[in-house]
Amino acid sequence: MEKINNPLGRVFIHASLILFAIFSAIPFFWTTLQSFKTLKDANSRTPKIFFTPTWENYQELWLRSVPENGAAIAYFLLVAVVILVCLLLFAEYMVLPNSVVYTISGLGFVALLWMIPQLVDTAKFYDYFINTIIVTVGTIIVSITIGSLAGYSLARYTGFASVVILIAALAFRALPRLAFILPYYWIGAATNLLDTRFLVILTLVAVNQPFTIWMLRSFFMEIPKELEESAQVDGANRLTAFRKVIIPIMWPGIISTALFSLLLAYNEFLLVRLLTQTNWTLPVAISRFTGGEDPRHLTLAAAASVSATIPIMLVILFFQKNLVKGLAAGAVKG
Repeated sequence: MEKINNPLGRVFIHASLILFAIFSAIPFFWTTLQSFKTLKDANSRTPKIFFTPTWENYQELWLRSVPENGAAIAYFLLVAVVILVCLLLFAEYMVLPNSVVYTISGLGFVALLWMIPQLVDTAKFYDYFINTIIVTVGTIIVSITIGSLAGYSLARYTGFASVVILIAALAFRALPRLAFILPYYWIGAATNLLDTRFLVILTLVAVNQPFTIWMLRSFFMEIPKELEESAQVDGANRLTAFRKVIIPIMWPGIISTALFSLLLAYNEFLLVRLLTQTNWTLPVAISRFTGGEDPRHLTLAAAASVSATIPIMLVILFFQKNLVKGLAAGAVKG
């Protein structure tokens, strides 16, 4: 693609992109405003942009009751989150290896999530948030593990069987969501796994696995075979060469695939709604506030939507460089 040197053309392109970005951000901006409004302001005949904000919607959403020392607990949690985020952002500048810093940060977030219900009386929405994290992380780990091994095998073996497997995976991916409901519902009923996170993870892995296999295979095909062959000449077996030579090179592609899998699992509604009765995830929990006749649900739905969106935004922003690098690596050969 040739670079546009015409000043008017560049101004037009930049203006179009800015307008498109503003148009895309308006729904989230308005939803955020609604989440800070009182019920009276949110249901005003004239839409209000300027109003006195309130945290009551978020308090009602996340807490059963506000503790007396709520401000101190909030500051403590805020400082803990800032410290953990800074560890992730500046891991490469620290003395410890990046893997150690990332492990410490991950364990810190897990400890923080466990500690919150011990400090405050959380509402049911917090349980849905924890369910979402467990289901999403479990889906990503299983999908990427299987997808990496399968994608690597299909990229290195180009026989007729690999073509059949890839076409079968593509056809499986093309099936509508409703095609998975009945068999997995029957499996859950037969194994007493209905309304469990394990069944949801199993189903989401089955639904998203063809996507991860195809995407990771495209990344593996860009890596020359000579790299692993050189490692095997030096005494490494195929698995060691895959783990110590191929995976470090493939890391941006794995992160890109993991982020897409995260979005697919995090935003899944239909499968979770039909396979669970109480162990819901955030998309299903938010639907509780969008179909009722109670006017309070308008502001609660806005607060729930913003609360569910912020973690995804933070994850995407943190892995933005790896995402762009991985997509570029998969798009350019050599």
